[in-house]
Amino acid sequence: MKRLSVVLALVLALVFSVSAANAGKMEEIKERGTLICGVKDSVNLFGFVDPDTNELVGFDVDICKYIASKLGVDVEFKVVTSKNRIPMLAQGSVDMLAATMTHKFSRDEKIDFSITYFMDGQKLLVEKGSGIMSTDDLAGKKVGTVKGSTSEKNIKTAQPKAHVISFDEYPQAFQALKQGKVVAVTTDSGILAGLKAGDDHPENWEIVGEFFSAEPYGLGVPENDSDFRDFVNKTLNEMWLDGTYHQLFKKWMGYDLPAGWEIEQWPM
Repeated sequence: MKRLSVVLALVLALVFSVSAANAGKMEEIKERGTLICGVKDSVNLFGFVDPDTNELVGFDVDICKYIASKLGVDVEFKVVTSKNRIPMLAQGSVDMLAATMTHKFSRDEKIDFSITYFMDGQKLLVEKGSGIMSTDDLAGKKVGTVKGSTSEKNIKTAQPKAHVISFDEYPQAFQALKQGKVVAVTTDSGILAGLKAGDDHPENWEIVGEFFSAEPYGLGVPENDSDFRDFVNKTLNEMWLDGTYHQLFKKWMGYDLPAGWEIEQWPM
């Protein structure tokens, strides 16, 4: 009888462990009562610390809050960087990423993505009057960007003769530009606009050049969890249809949505 009890206990333990392993992210979040969202804290307009309240704010932050409200749970934020965001999601440290992350096939090997929730492209931020107008002008010159970002790879392809200096975050790259250590900072135009707008003298800087990459931002979600991914996609559609997306875009970007772009719409 004692041996049977031990065997039964082992079987039940195995069943419970398998059930826990198979539990989807939706169930995990609802049981916890909190959506843990990975966001950046140094990208003005998207995810940054409000100097007055010392709280994380921005477009990506508000996207997370909306999704959490539709789940009926609270939201908790963990700060991520371009370098560690995918490992943090893959390891389960966060439930979702809203971190100015370009959806690329190579990244699909470790995580999954939502539909595109923001479309951007890469440009250059330079000192006004510098004479630098495109990547053609960067040959032999130092340009700053961020480690582990798509931008780092794109600029090396667009101008192989540039000396790319990679920093941990974009404010550090912008500081290097101010100090004359680089002649340009390159990344998505929305991030560059945030750097410029957050400076004490935004009139000293300009964003130049044509887009030399397409940067479709996706929300990062755990791999092979279609229920959660579908929920996130449906919620993004609802956000678009109820007008919240347009309001948040105008709130943070300062202008209306560009004509002709919209979130991918699926029939409800």
